[in-house]
Amino acid sequence: MQISKTFGLAVYVSAFKNQRPLLEKLKNTETPVFTSLHLTEEVTDSYVRDVEEMCEWLHENGFWIMADVSPLTLERFQEESLSSLSRRLHLNNVRLDFGFDLDKLKREELAVSFTYNASTLLEQDVAQENCLYMHNFYPRPETGLDHTFFSSLNERIKEKSGQILAFISGDEEKRGPLFEGLPTLEEHRYLSPYAQFIDLLKRHSIDKAFLGDIKLSNFELKLILNYLEDKLIRLPVDLPEELTYLYHETFTVRVDSPQTLIRVQESRQYAQAGKSVEPVQMMKRTKGSVTMDNILYKRYSGEVQITKKDYPKDERVNVIGQLDEKYHLLIDNLTNGERFMFIPTQ
Repeated sequence: MQISKTFGLAVYVSAFKNQRPLLEKLKNTETPVFTSLHLTEEVTDSYVRDVEEMCEWLHENGFWIMADVSPLTLERFQEESLSSLSRRLHLNNVRLDFGFDLDKLKREELAVSFTYNASTLLEQDVAQENCLYMHNFYPRPETGLDHTFFSSLNERIKEKSGQILAFISGDEEKRGPLFEGLPTLEEHRYLSPYAQFIDLLKRHSIDKAFLGDIKLSNFELKLILNYLEDKLIRLPVDLPEELTYLYHETFTVRVDSPQTLIRVQESRQYAQAGKSVEPVQMMKRTKGSVTMDNILYKRYSGEVQITKKDYPKDERVNVIGQLDEKYHLLIDNLTNGERFMFIPTQ
């Protein structure tokens, strides 16, 4: 399967051996990788050689390589230009950190493809036409971007037909020294990587989303890759054994669903067939509850819904499952008429 270039990975020379198993799964797919060449905590006596070996492996195995660079990078690698550095390390693109004269670079580094820092785009700056803009990731909790500021920057970039890149945090091995995740948006920090990814693509129209941390679980990776293949949102939820027939079926959000409730279009078939659903598990319906109307709801018996806000207990409605809070962004991004699927949790 050819993996979409929408999903990428941050790769660190200090953690490269740990990241190899994940990278092996994405070989020869032109998956974007991002690495920083000016992190002081990465520098060792063998740093330059280690970076060369890492980039050589990534190049040989079909990855698209972007490197974050600063003037110190050229000094450390004893290169006179970004062009020569890019050839040496097989870089497809360089992201410019502070310290460069942009006008001079545009005149002299004609062979280099640049990415600009989106998160520090100031009000007086003008986004360049048809360029890449990558947001920062934020290791310290409470410092990630808020939705309003993020959206305002992205609107200006899109006005210039620019492409936007951002980061999601992982769920398996976080990067130090804080180990608190590396997202662009603060509200994403402790959520499912898959849910973060969907939110960046659907709500924020991001062009490429990179995992900022060292690793993500196989479960989350598979969810992301499956979505890229068929654009079908999968909702991980535990259902009772007698209702497992609902797993892996493609459902549709009714086009007339209210903003706070997902009505499952195909579930009306169960109601029309007179499916007998006995009252059980009638309880308060918190956000993310998967429900099925029971026989007390007459002809609606069998209808399945997903709540996007809290609803009170109703004797006519059974709660058959609960979407974990870390996945709530998935239902926030499910629009009327869109397809989705229930799947078992890990």
